[in-house]
Amino acid sequence: MIPWLDPDNVRFPPVDMALEEPDGLLAAGGNLAPQTLLQAYRRGIFPWYEAPDPILWWSPDPRAVIIPAEVHVSKSMRKFLRKAPYRLSCDSAFIRVMQCCAAPRNYTEQTWIGVDMINAYNRLHEKGYAHSVEAWLGDQLVGGLYGVAIGCMFFGESMFSRADNASKFAFIHLARELDRAGFTLIDCQVASDHMASLGAKNMPRDDFQLRLKEAINKEPAFSPWTMTLP
Repeated sequence: MIPWLDPDNVRFPPVDMALEEPDGLLAAGGNLAPQTLLQAYRRGIFPWYEAPDPILWWSPDPRAVIIPAEVHVSKSMRKFLRKAPYRLSCDSAFIRVMQCCAAPRNYTEQTWIGVDMINAYNRLHEKGYAHSVEAWLGDQLVGGLYGVAIGCMFFGESMFSRADNASKFAFIHLARELDRAGFTLIDCQVASDHMASLGAKNMPRDDFQLRLKEAINKEPAFSPWTMTLP
């Protein structure tokens, strides 16, 4: 059994109480208010569920992470980056990026990014915590990603691509900018082939929690959300 969170008074249990199967499931219920989401992220917890099911909260072990300074760029991707085929922007189309991330993929019609999640993260965006990076081809939005930033920690949530390497193009430039600003960790939540190709590696949850505590209490050297690339 997992704890049920009171929507009116959310108190998360310690992350070491998370289940081993399914990996990292910690609690259910609660709400998606900004203060709840920020409390969760500061503890290494994130929501992941499909409406109309209840909100589920997770803290998997191990945790997939990328060190910004160690983002992997393949030889072919380096050539692609030099061509600079896309224009990048930050925070110029946050809701559109989330909607694109929520769109059905060619391998599934399911999505965990429902209307409630979009509205919740847009509230975080309005408060300056949630951010997006957009890749443009002319005036068309062809790729991007979004996530949450607290201190020098970036919690990646989702990305999408509608043109060759558009999401990788956006992510690599963001990782480099985060590194310049002093960010020490990018949370990728759980391992995937796509993130592994960018340098994601598994980190034991105890180690992740220590790195998390340091990162969220560190101030960045500058705001990375002013990045643009013509």
